[in-house]
Amino acid sequence: MSLEIGSEFHWDPAVLLSAEQGGPPAWLPAQRSLFATGCGALSEVLRLLAPAGRLHVPSYFCMGVAEALSERMPITWYRHLPDGRGPRWETLRVADGDVVLAQNLFGRENGGSWGAWIRAHPRIPVIEDHSHDPFSDWAENSEAAYAVASLRKTLPLPDGGLLWSPQGLSLPRPSGPESSGSHLKLAAMLIKAAWLEGRPIDKEHFRALQQQGEHDLRGSSGPACAFTRAALPLLDVAGLREVSARNARELAGLLFTRTQGMKIVGDGPFRLQLECASIQARDALQAHLAGNRIYAPVHWRQDRNRLWSGDHEAADLADRMLTLPADHRCGPGDLSRMAEVVRYFTPALAA
Repeated sequence: MSLEIGSEFHWDPAVLLSAEQGGPPAWLPAQRSLFATGCGALSEVLRLLAPAGRLHVPSYFCMGVAEALSERMPITWYRHLPDGRGPRWETLRVADGDVVLAQNLFGRENGGSWGAWIRAHPRIPVIEDHSHDPFSDWAENSEAAYAVASLRKTLPLPDGGLLWSPQGLSLPRPSGPESSGSHLKLAAMLIKAAWLEGRPIDKEHFRALQQQGEHDLRGSSGPACAFTRAALPLLDVAGLREVSARNARELAGLLFTRTQGMKIVGDGPFRLQLECASIQARDALQAHLAGNRIYAPVHWRQDRNRLWSGDHEAADLADRMLTLPADHRCGPGDLSRMAEVVRYFTPALAA
């Protein structure tokens, strides 16, 4: 079993295509721009569009990205919750000059309703965020003006914001040099790989590199680093996605009869979400998992004292949701251990 589950990726050459699998990857758009970050790509699309109106943002979304985009244009919110019901169209009230940001939330949606909305509103540009599953049928068959994916969320890469236009529109290009944060994150990935092999390395060494790298990388509209540009076409994306999707399904099955005071929201191709009874229960479960070397992120906190969606239901869910990592790094033993750790927390949670 792994020394830890989740946390930042390390570099493993096993994620590359084999000689028999070689050839241009079918999933990678032929016309594309590759930025350091998805946020930077989104920002440059807005600069190119130069819209006169507002940006409509889903109410269950990364507030850090929303805050960065609010510097480009005024934002407003429409309701989209992680409840499987998709956007609430009656809350998406657009006017000429507006732009809409759509998302495949947790990679569990098929995008059919968005296609219909786009066809019904041809004058409103839609930018789709496919960060939670850049390789879905929706991403491949999108009808949006633009689509973006933050690749480091699903792939073992130090950076990468992939941008393409399903409608064949002109693409903005990255500006400036590569981010120093990308190089720090790559160094952390390499050193972590050695740590996982049992080399005498202090974990805090590569953790400090990861954290500083992420800080320096945040929102960069520069180009992806040379490593990401070279490795991206060589990754066995189909294999990574297949293993991750199977892991999420298996973990959901292991947890199905083992959870009290929480429920499984759904399993996407790279992760599994739990909805806890309260923010206190969610934070306690996250700490309990971390104490057992399982690092489960929160998607996404909404600080009501700063920029937030104004959607109390979205903010309440954000207070209670926890993401369990189930990506390609997890073997059967890791999935069983994760389920057991959650199960042993259940009595305390129920009390």
